[in-house]
Amino acid sequence: MKLFFSDLSKLIKFRLTFLVVFSASITFLIGSRMQVARGEVPSIDWGNWLILVAGGFLVTAAANCFNEIIEKDLDKLMTRTMDRPMPAGRMTTGQGLVLGLIMGMLGTWLLGKLNLETGLLSVFSILLYAFVYTPLKRKSPIAVFVGAIPGALPPLIGYLAALGHTTNFTHVDYEVAGILFLVQFVWQFPHFWAIAWVLDDDYKKAGFRLLPTKKRDKTSAFLVFLSTLILIPVSLLPTFFGFGGYYIAGVSMIAGVVFALLAFKLLVKLDIDSARKVMFCSFFYIPLVQLILLFDFIGK
Repeated sequence: MKLFFSDLSKLIKFRLTFLVVFSASITFLIGSRMQVARGEVPSIDWGNWLILVAGGFLVTAAANCFNEIIEKDLDKLMTRTMDRPMPAGRMTTGQGLVLGLIMGMLGTWLLGKLNLETGLLSVFSILLYAFVYTPLKRKSPIAVFVGAIPGALPPLIGYLAALGHTTNFTHVDYEVAGILFLVQFVWQFPHFWAIAWVLDDDYKKAGFRLLPTKKRDKTSAFLVFLSTLILIPVSLLPTFFGFGGYYIAGVSMIAGVVFALLAFKLLVKLDIDSARKVMFCSFFYIPLVQLILLFDFIGK
């Protein structure tokens, strides 16, 4: 039984799935606070929050499952993935496909219960991640840009899920949803490139090309640094547009500067240890900023 749960965790990439669901659930609460502030609902609908968490978890797990089916033979080549259930031979691709389809359909149905937009975005996310981003990883570094789109959809999905079946969308809703998407979209470039730098030797075994220049060089490091600099003004947009307070501005600025300084050290040293620090900083950055925004959110 212990091995089964261990394999299931590896199949669905549990930690990644948890981070995605966390992001969507936080922005659901932000969207709910917007609804409450406008007097459209009396309080947060925790039942819908649970539906989002369950549906989001299943949809993300399905996308990861399809990703592993497609990359099964490549996963055998990499040290960090060779013990996943399918490349290790503990699960067949047929079993993985059945699990992925069940999770994908059930998750999409749950999210579709919240509203049509949420359900459609979940389907789009699965298709783009599993069937466009995944095969593109071996062909071009542009895969990171493509992968950043489904990777940034969870906060957008979470916010739209909070609006339920209402048709009373305002320009503020589009602003908030768009900025939540944009912050996570920009964040993914230093996040993915730092991971690609750390794991480049392993990735090369499978032919993955994820660094901007396909190698650990000054240009790739500069683009990591540049992306952290771009993230700073982008993270200040909630305050600029008036739905975030000064706390989120301060935290975003401090976190962004720390992120950028670590990326600058990578630019100077060009070593794996510096890239690893950028990578770990990215893990903490997005949950921290989203949590602070939730508590510093100004409903309009």
